[in-house]
Formats: sequence, structure tokens, C-alpha cells
Amino acid sequence: MTLTLNDLLPAELRRSWVVDGTCPGLDLYSLFRARQIADLHRTAVLDAKGKLCYTALDRKVRCLATGLRALGVAEGDVVGVQLPDNRNAVIADLALAALGAVALPFPVGRGPLEAEGLLRRAEAVAVIAATDHRGSRHAADLRALVPKVPSLRTVVAVGPGPAPEGTTPWTDLLRSDPGGFVPARPDPDSAVRILVSSGSEAEPKMVAYSHNALAGGRGNFLASLVPDGKPPRCLFLVPLASAFGSNGTAVTLARHGGTLVLLDHFSPDAALAAVREHRPTHVLGVPTAVRMMLERLDTTDGALPAPTALVLGGAPLDETTARAAAEAFGCPVVNLYGSADGVNCHTGLGSKVPPTSTSGTVAGRPDPRVAEIRIAAPETHEPLPDGEIGEIVSRGPMTPLCYVGAPDLDARYRTPDGWVRTGDLGRLDADGVLHVVGRLKDIVIRGGANISPAEVERELRSHPEVRDAVCLGIPDPLMGERLAVCVVARGEEPPTLEALGRHLAAAGLERRKHPERLLVVAEIPLTAAGKPDRAILRERLTGGPGATRHGVSGAVPLARTP
Repeated sequence: MTLTLNDLLPAELRRSWVVDGTCPGLDLYSLFRARQIADLHRTAVLDAKGKLCYTALDRKVRCLATGLRALGVAEGDVVGVQLPDNRNAVIADLALAALGAVALPFPVGRGPLEAEGLLRRAEAVAVIAATDHRGSRHAADLRALVPKVPSLRTVVAVGPGPAPEGTTPWTDLLRSDPGGFVPARPDPDSAVRILVSSGSEAEPKMVAYSHNALAGGRGNFLASLVPDGKPPRCLFLVPLASAFGSNGTAVTLARHGGTLVLLDHFSPDAALAAVREHRPTHVLGVPTAVRMMLERLDTTDGALPAPTALVLGGAPLDETTARAAAEAFGCPVVNLYGSADGVNCHTGLGSKVPPTSTSGTVAGRPDPRVAEIRIAAPETHEPLPDGEIGEIVSRGPMTPLCYVGAPDLDARYRTPDGWVRTGDLGRLDADGVLHVVGRLKDIVIRGGANISPAEVERELRSHPEVRDAVCLGIPDPLMGERLAVCVVARGEEPPTLEALGRHLAAAGLERRKHPERLLVVAEIPLTAAGKPDRAILRERLTGGPGATRHGVSGAVPLARTP
């Protein structure tokens, strides 16, 4: 079964980027193989098991690809991957690329309810998952989904521990003889990876990327932060399965021949230890992770070895965090504005602390070798003059093919000539620098992870004690934002925050999506257009001018668990 994924960019544009050298015009496995041949024993991965060189990694990749092919995984098939950040996730990425298959990674910790929707909509034929990770039994949970997902045939279970009944052990596949394996040679402009982004939809969006869009467009983003051109050593503090993490296998290894430094699970102490021990050239994470690291930093251990850059994205970066991080890490802090939908812009290495502006977040000067950015009128999509605020739209070498199984999203977020509508508001100043001033779409970014209020609201409204619910983000110095819920009770006794959490857990929503503050209101205030007035609700939650309007019948304070 092969999922149809149409490229919404004009074909002549894609070809022009290969002709002028912007994109490599090779599939990811071929790029990786060339890097392996060029430096056989360079370290590819550093994880809890130690070092893994390019040649040893390639052998494991070929073994896995041989085993998956024997199970019937073919070119164009979609295969889900739910693994922690270690060498196994990298092996899976490259093996699927070698088969010409399409990887659909999603982070460990995501519950089976969300996984079912992803696998079904992507028509996945197989999924590779951990048997046990921090108490989550992903392989067993996903095996239970096989009767519910018509396309799903195979679940590969990755240890530790025995493989659940009905799954295929990863270790068996790695014993395959790779001697006769012949890799596929897929079109470099065909799909190789599906990025998952919660965005502002009730269900996570899935975005299909080609080999060229990852290695070329996203690869050029990292190239701009490698001033000496030497292979980078990148410490990822975000999941490889995230959009930010797609700069791991495809970009750091296949495009740049570098080294991945990986943590199975983020903790500030483990991250600081990795910086000291492995001396990465680039540390990539979200502002929340760095704030946690700064809180735990013990200066008596001496100064941290200075990377080339600390690259922070996924959530707004405040000046206080940027200055503290620049001082502690002794390197430029790069503010990255980007998303799975196909936009990327950053502030570069020109200053230690990203520039600031009173009219929005400074996101840097767009790089046309990554993504051209313009400002358009939200309704007509017509370009606006420099200085005017409008919707940020993007098109370039990193632009994805399309949304997966969602023609409605293609119609909503892609223009007829291939531009991606971000849903964000911004302006370009006279120097061509992008300023991000707000969001048209309403998502909550908690510690760099996107939470869809629509998804949580939908489940909360099914609670027997809830008549109406509106979720929104409120500022938080550690996490950036936290999710709050405003509830109209159905009876005289309003539900507690704990009761709402239990209800969401029973519905299959993981803990990160549970509200951390509850505000009980007599009614939901509405705007003139008849929509919930989130601005007034946010004022009430934060103690602003609206806090005394319309009356509040009860509140639960913000939880402080990160």
C-alpha cells in the first residue's frame, strides 16, 4: 500500500534548486553512504551505549533494511517510529531511507489514541516502537491497534525486555544478512519523512518532506551556522522525532557528515554533563530546557566548554534567558523561528545575544537557500510592502510536499503557487529582517511542545460536570507557556483540576496536554463576532484589567511541575 503524496510546489522550482546546487539531488541514504565512505571511522552517534562509527552504523542500517524488506516493507510505504533518542532511532531513520520508504516518527510518551490517528491517516504498514521506555509500553500498545488500523501489518518491538506477543523482535531483524542488500534509489524530490505538528488543529498535522527538502533546505540552515565548514557535533535536547529534531539524521549525518550526541531522556543534569564530556559544537533545544540547565549550573565545576552556537527554537525566546545563556555557554545564542509546516529563519552568529525589538520578536534575515519569506494579506495572500504587518508566508528549498491525508489543510495553508501560510503575523523591516509580532492561529507552546487547545477542549466538553470549556496559554517564566482551562460548570459543584486530568487521561491524552490551571466562570465572554473572548479570559487568569469583569466563581492556581 503506497500513500499518495503530491508536491504542491511547481516542479520547475524544485529542479532549479538542484541545478544551482542549493539541493544535493541525492536521496538521504546515498548522501549518508558517501559520508561513510569518505571517513569510515568517524563517530556518527554518541549515546548512553558509547560511540558508534559511520561504518558500524551503516552495517546495522543494512541489516535492518534487509529484515524490513523481508517483512514486506517496500518503496513508498509509510512506517511509524516511536523510539527514544538513541542509536536505534538513527538506524531506523536510515534503514527506511535506504528502502525508499517514508518514516513517520513521533516521540515516546505519545499515547495510543494519538498514535492510532497518525498511523491510520498515514496508511502506515508497520511501526517500530520501544517495548518499555520510562514505564510506557509502546510496542504492546501499538500491537493492540493492528485490528483498528486497516493498513497496519507489522509491529517491530525494540528492547529492553522481551518483545510482546504478536510483534517482531528488533534483534531478529538486526541479525539479517546484509550482504545482498541493494538500496533503493528513490527520486530525491519524493517523500522520505513525515513531520508531526500539533499546530492549531484538533488532530496533529502531518507534513510530508522530500529528501531534497531535508538535506537541501534544512541542511542549508545548519550550514549557515557552521562557519568553518567542518562536520558539526550536535547535541540535541529535543526529540529526533520532532520537526526540530529532523535536523538530526538527515542534516547532521547525511548532509554534513557530523556527529549526533543523544540523550535517551532530557534532564538538565544529563544535558550539562553531555556538554562537558562531549564538547558539542552546536546545542539545539528549546528555551525551557536551557532555563532548567541554567538553574542547575554549578559554576564550581568550571566554565562550560564553549560551543559554536546555542540554537533555541520551538517557543519564544526572552532576552533574559538569551543573555544568561550566552554568558553561561560562552557562545552566540541563535533565536530560531521555524515550524514543521515549512518556515525557517534565525538570527545567526553575528551577535552573542539575538537583537530585540519593541514591535515583536526579531527572527533574523530570511535565507532563500532555506526558505524565502514574505508578508501577505491574510485574506487575499497578496504581498504587502516592507514595514506592514501581515501573515508570514514561506516558500523555498525546505518547503514540504503537502499535508498528509488532509486536502482541507492543503487548501487552507498552501497557496496555488506553493507558498506556505504560517498563521503567524509579522513584518519585514527596511533591512529585510523578519519581526514576528503574533499568531493568527491559537496554539499553546509549553516548553517547546505544541498543544492544540481545540483537542483538549473537545475532550473536556465531554465531561459530565462541564458545560463549556475554553483552553488557552498563559505566560510562565520556566515553560514559556502553560495550558489553562476556563470552565462553565454544568451543576452547582464545579469539577476540580484533578478530576479533569483523570478524564483526559481516560480519553488517552498524555499528561503534557492536561491543563495546569483551572478558572471556573459563570459564562464564557464572547467577542463581537460571537467567538470566545480569549483576551478577557487571559486577563482574568493573569490578574489583568479583565480580572474583575464578568465575575469568577472559583479558581485553582497554576501547577509548578515542569
